[in-house]
Amino acid sequence: MQMASRKRKATTSRPQEPYDTTRFTYEGDWERYSQNIHSQNVLPERNVNLFITEYDEFRQELIRRNWHKALTQHMDGHIDVALVKEFYSNLYDPEDKSPKQVRVRGKLIKFDAASLNAFLETPPVLQPGEQYTSYSIFCRSHPNPQELASKLCILGCGFVLNAKRAPWKLLRKDLTTLAQTWSVFSYSKLAPTSHTSDLNMDKARLVYGLIMRMDMDVGSLISGQISHMSQSNSSRLGFPALITALCISRGVVSDSLTFKSLIPAINLAYIKKNC
Repeated sequence: MQMASRKRKATTSRPQEPYDTTRFTYEGDWERYSQNIHSQNVLPERNVNLFITEYDEFRQELIRRNWHKALTQHMDGHIDVALVKEFYSNLYDPEDKSPKQVRVRGKLIKFDAASLNAFLETPPVLQPGEQYTSYSIFCRSHPNPQELASKLCILGCGFVLNAKRAPWKLLRKDLTTLAQTWSVFSYSKLAPTSHTSDLNMDKARLVYGLIMRMDMDVGSLISGQISHMSQSNSSRLGFPALITALCISRGVVSDSLTFKSLIPAINLAYIKKNC
């Protein structure tokens, strides 16, 4: 008995890209994500929840700067970690040392100073005839370390000296409660870092400027920090809540099933316990 021959139908398959083209524009972005960004963690970020009569000097300064809105209350405290990592992965460009925009899932996200200030509702305040904010002018003036210490530290304390007998850092235990509170805020919202115990000279200037009510271009400060982090493979990733909110506001669709929550807020209980 002769069996009828069966012909196999040729199946056509679409060639698969070596990376997820729905999230990454170029293969180099995917490689950077898988080799460097995927394993990195995001730096801690906090909201601020203080009510009237609770550390009014700190709370009222947030209101004066208009930082009590978008800057301190993002996405009800939710972070899309995958979205943040894709943002930094697509951002990297060895030819551009200070990138100010990036495409995330097909959407253009701008994070230059003007765009961030518009998003955060924090327009910079300039004195008549000045091109820079009072904080920028202050930083360019090479302030006296003793002046910083006298405002930031409890009586009798000051900078720890390095091996060359030059001012090095302020110890957290030597800071006033207000200085500690502003330092926690700056680590979370302005200049993220994983070393949150003491203040080096740069951080001391920043906290001093906050306490002394110096007007700042917060959009420029954050934009510069994001650009710096994108060029450093060794650093952890900052501004996760801000980046999540910024991407979603530009129409980026988040497909995460779960969001990561912010760490405990800066509130009365936190300040009493840690500051």
